Amino acid sequence: MFRFRMQNANGSSARLSPRRVRSQQSKGAPLRLRVTAAAESILRAGHPWLYAESIRSQNRPGQLGELAVVYDRNNRFLAVGLFDSDSAIRMRVLHAGKPKAVDASFWIEKLKAALRARTNLFDARTTGFRLVNGESDGWPGVVLDRYDTTLVLKLYTAAWLPWLTAMLQTISAGLQCERLVLRLSRNIQEVARVRFNRNDGEVLQGPPLMGPVTFLETGLRFEVDVVRGQKTGFFLDQRENRRRIESLAYGRTVLNAFSFSGGFSLYAARGGARSVLDLDISSHALSSAERNFELNQKDPSVSACLHEGRRTDVFEWLTGHRTTKFDLVVVDPPSLAKREADRAGALAAYGRLAALGINHLSPGGILLACSCSAHVSADEFFGAVRNAAATYKRGYTELEVATEPPDHPALFREAKYLKAVYLRFN
Repeated sequence: MFRFRMQNANGSSARLSPRRVRSQQSKGAPLRLRVTAAAESILRAGHPWLYAESIRSQNRPGQLGELAVVYDRNNRFLAVGLFDSDSAIRMRVLHAGKPKAVDASFWIEKLKAALRARTNLFDARTTGFRLVNGESDGWPGVVLDRYDTTLVLKLYTAAWLPWLTAMLQTISAGLQCERLVLRLSRNIQEVARVRFNRNDGEVLQGPPLMGPVTFLETGLRFEVDVVRGQKTGFFLDQRENRRRIESLAYGRTVLNAFSFSGGFSLYAARGGARSVLDLDISSHALSSAERNFELNQKDPSVSACLHEGRRTDVFEWLTGHRTTKFDLVVVDPPSLAKREADRAGALAAYGRLAALGINHLSPGGILLACSCSAHVSADEFFGAVRNAAATYKRGYTELEVATEPPDHPALFREAKYLKAVYLRFN
């Protein structure tokens, strides 16, 4: 069972001062940063990142994960954050504005605020969702996901590694769970192992894992590999789009391109789809989709749906089977722009995928096209899909667009990554 558990904070509410920073984080002088005028404005506006090129000076070399304090040109406190000398994002902001102590009560309140934001979003039929979504919840570079009684903590910056014990204390104070698993972004796995003796997939608290974790989403059962799976094991961010696909699937034949573990497929089946074809290059993903269907065979609609998985390169299959038609096509590829330099190529690929998907639609068919690339804006992605649709003379109606779900808030530009558009063709 999960519930928030209050803890009496021992930390002081005194203002953050150089003396307090020194006593909490470092035996030497506190790390003081001076930044460009443009960076001052950006930090005041609430942006959570300070880039290396925006730092004009610092009083000493910084240590990984220590608190760094930014002062403005008038020597006034501007912000405090976690320092990372090995990252282009040199500091991740924890607090900006008036001075504030970064102590036990600070972290407790940060977690409480994130949990309050999710109050009443889910009922007992959904036991998998995001509890903390990085910068947008005040925890820069941190994700905390729930899968039933297992929590998965993922770190995207090594700056959190020196704080890991304190983080575990805060999580344990606020949440009860059977198990807590650590996941590490690929770029920090080596430093975590060498300097902190921490490994990706490590069980930090609770019993060892004997196999996949099972959780509920809108009453459907899914398995998730929280130790080795992508992200924290499952694409929780597509929940609302999966629900929408369920509402559109009745009586339809469905193609799920880049199907992963069959989330869209299973919802379509429960929604009354006649058949679902999964396409993915990963045999592991297709096997997971099969097991997810097996977990839900008691549902008569799921058991009645013809489900098939094919291991293939999706682009090649869509190109080579142009005469095969479906009533509903889902195109949800992995990120096609992991860097800004990939943006132009990704836009071309999104347009091509949309065109290939449209070509496989029967009259009256519906296309769902998705992107999870932060380097491609919503306007750019929607424009690429609409341009592809406009090349077909059959005509179409745009049903709706969608972005991040409420448990994945995106409060600054770089956090906005998820885009989806639904088109019905004549």
